[in-house]
Amino acid sequence: MAMMKARATIAGLAMLAATGASAATPPPAVMRLALAERLSWGPRGDEPDMPAGDPVAALAVPVDAPLPPAAAQAIAAMRISRQPMADLVMAMMERRRQINTIADPEAKAAADKAWQADMNDLYREVQTRDILRALYSPAQLGEQLTWFWANHFSIHAPKREIRAMLGGWDDTLRAHALGKFRDLLMATVMSPAMLQYLDNDQNAAGHINENYAREIMELHTMGVGSGYSQKDVQELARVLTGVGVRLTADAPRLPPDKAAFYIRNGVFEFNPQRHDFGDKVLLGQTIHGTGWTEVQRAVAILADQGATRTHVSRQLALFLLGRDPSPALLGAMTAEWQASDGTIARVVAVVLRSDEFRASLGHAFKDPMHYTLSAVRYAYGGRVIRNADPIINWLRRMDELPYGRETPDGWPLDAAAWTGPGQMETRFEIAKAIGNGSAGLFKARDPGGTDEPAFPQLQNALWFAGMDHTIGAQTRAVLDRASSSPQWNMLLLASPEFMRR
Repeated sequence: MAMMKARATIAGLAMLAATGASAATPPPAVMRLALAERLSWGPRGDEPDMPAGDPVAALAVPVDAPLPPAAAQAIAAMRISRQPMADLVMAMMERRRQINTIADPEAKAAADKAWQADMNDLYREVQTRDILRALYSPAQLGEQLTWFWANHFSIHAPKREIRAMLGGWDDTLRAHALGKFRDLLMATVMSPAMLQYLDNDQNAAGHINENYAREIMELHTMGVGSGYSQKDVQELARVLTGVGVRLTADAPRLPPDKAAFYIRNGVFEFNPQRHDFGDKVLLGQTIHGTGWTEVQRAVAILADQGATRTHVSRQLALFLLGRDPSPALLGAMTAEWQASDGTIARVVAVVLRSDEFRASLGHAFKDPMHYTLSAVRYAYGGRVIRNADPIINWLRRMDELPYGRETPDGWPLDAAAWTGPGQMETRFEIAKAIGNGSAGLFKARDPGGTDEPAFPQLQNALWFAGMDHTIGAQTRAVLDRASSSPQWNMLLLASPEFMRR
């Protein structure tokens, strides 16, 4: 009976959160907590000092800032850290080729099962590394922007050999998350994971594949309905012929007139034998057939389009504000983009200094990633988890699994996608799991691994530093009726106030 009442209470609170109801709370406390929520994956329960100054300062923390020793050691032990991505991919492909030669059906099936398990382990390592960085990196805003770009340039990990390439893809995005958009775009064009996902490794002169070219223009740069034509897609696809991957250590045999144009970097390659060297016209600009420099020229053209500035700036603002920007703010962002030659950090700073940013604090509904990580950061503070599998499973159930979206448009940035009944039910279960104890986060993954005790104290330093003042009368009345500390924890984590940032 008590559990049924709790579920009914949670359902009511969750409906308030989803419909945007807010508590009548003191504005300073709301602003300070919401600023901490927005600039991080959620304020830590053991860090009571919440930011109150210029939010742009959060951009100054380098994305490679050191992690706590336990998190750094866990990442260092991963195979994706110990083995270069190219070597890892080629080793897995060599195993695949050997499996294909096995004659015995049962032995072949067993070998294939083991291979798939190892590929899934590589996928899990990247997800775990992302979660550890998000939970414990001092560069909280940088980590959020890395997630934004991973979503903007979305790929589906289970396709082909991408699981073995994810470690390199993730590092690429993090390295360019705050730099120039042109450099970020070029880095994605040279990413084996992206090239496999959108089939550009199958794009060759005489056998054009337009998939990647279309998505670059539709999603990555200019946006739908921005003025490019089907002819522009076709011309960009011609520019991208020969841009692909090579999953063996050997080099292709090339005629002397083409050999000088060949480029290889790990498993990325530009193969001139597969390239269309004819002249192209992209968005009204002629690109002469010169090989790899055509790709560089095309990327520069796309990155410099006014439509690209508008489309990408709007996406950034939607992520940072939780809603669409005003025309004035969007105009300021695109003006800064042009003035700074597309420097992402400077475009983001325009948003962070705006009145719209301040006005939006506390009103953005948390997507599954923000909700889950903020609950863990608040409940356990800086104590480093030993097992990210529960978080991965929660995100899978809420349909925001990292690198798990099949279509290239990325997970939705609007709140409406995350407020359905199934979402609320899963959040209730997460709140209960964390509220009751360790939630499996501190149990080693090894067979027979021990489970370290972890009792969350949600009435912690952060609570008394201001969070208690952000709780509305209705939520406070519900909390006062809690019959135990675990139930109080669950009710707080499922409250409408905790659902927003």
